[in-house]
Amino acid sequence: QVQFVESGGGLVQSGGSLRLSCAASGSVFMFSVYAMGWYRQAPGKQRELVAVITSAGSTNVPDSVKGRFTISRDNAKKTVYLQMNSLKPEDTAVYYCNTHGATLAWGQGTQVTVSS
Repeated sequence: QVQFVESGGGLVQSGGSLRLSCAASGSVFMFSVYAMGWYRQAPGKQRELVAVITSAGSTNVPDSVKGRFTISRDNAKKTVYLQMNSLKPEDTAVYYCNTHGATLAWGQGTQVTVSS
């Protein structure tokens, strides 16, 4: 059984930075072969994908966060990261990680709150 544990969220002022981490547990989970994604869900909104990294390390982000968010991974640690810079109030949400396509159970997420 795979579990994702997200951390690193918090309260930050507009223009600030945060680095989120997501550690995957489960000895049978072959983390390195999966494309991984960071998702977020703001109050009253649907969950959305904000960053993807393939097993080969290629990355993609939507225009809404391009130039501000960077995803990376450490396969040895089964961990995926999200560096968020120049944060805006509209980035406020609970952030989650999962495989690209969200094929596994969700973790508890980590709250990011950006004040104006």
